[in-house]
Amino acid sequence: MSFALVMALACALDAAFGWPDWIYRRIGHPVVWIGAVIAALELRHNDGEPAERRRAGTLCVVTTLAVVLVPTLLLQIALPGGAFGHILAAVLVWPFIAIRSMHDHVAAVARPLVAGDLMAARQAVAMIVGRDPARLDHAGTARAALESLAENTSDGIVAPVFWGVIAGLPGIAVYKAINTLDSMIGHRNERFEDFGRNGARLDDLVNLIPARLTGVLFAVVSRRPRKALTTMRRDADHHRSPNAGWPEAAMAGALDIRLSGPRIYGDLIADEPWVNAGAPDPTGATLAAGLGLYRRAMLAMGLVLLAIAAI
Repeated sequence: MSFALVMALACALDAAFGWPDWIYRRIGHPVVWIGAVIAALELRHNDGEPAERRRAGTLCVVTTLAVVLVPTLLLQIALPGGAFGHILAAVLVWPFIAIRSMHDHVAAVARPLVAGDLMAARQAVAMIVGRDPARLDHAGTARAALESLAENTSDGIVAPVFWGVIAGLPGIAVYKAINTLDSMIGHRNERFEDFGRNGARLDDLVNLIPARLTGVLFAVVSRRPRKALTTMRRDADHHRSPNAGWPEAAMAGALDIRLSGPRIYGDLIADEPWVNAGAPDPTGATLAAGLGLYRRAMLAMGLVLLAIAAI
């Protein structure tokens, strides 16, 4: 079976339909199922001294990955060959890709921002970022949406597809389990600092290559490829994450804007350096241009998958 072809078909399915509400109402979503496993393990085992929490967190990671790996591996082994097998595999992979959802969430911010409705744009951006939307001005709202678009293109689309090409259904499912572990327990606070440490480190590891590929992908399809690549090489390490800075810096260079910088989470001020410092702040129009860049990147990724399948 060509895993690249399976990923291309699954991407086409998701770009066309997203994850329909009627399916979600009937069966939910695989990532929600994975999240329920993680939540149950965390509630049961995240207790005790730091060393005990670290051991319990490692057990949570191993258990979650086993729960995901075993059934998906058995499913892949059971799949028939030929065209029908590829289509069936693509249907199984489909919910692990978020092309349509990512676009729709960011477009929901761009439309009112372009129209000058900051209140509606703030409400929409609150769905995709953790910052206090009430404290975001026009530029801050556009910046938050663009940063989310860049980072989530990497860990919501390119990374799962990358691991799917390598290992098929188990590869993409295990990656999403790791990513869900990080989003649920990989926080640097009193509750999760020890319990979620290994899950967060594993997420950094599996995103190492995809984050850089995402940055290159943005640069290649942009109108400023040299600027995007230069900004990525120079500023990617300015980001607090070892991976998110790569696609964000590439997008900043591609759109000739500045991203990152100081931001507010609740009552905390994160005084972070700028990416592409000296460039202007983004606007609603820049956010719309970022969505165009995203669409071109997704089309290019699909073409690369088809080329790999043909080879």
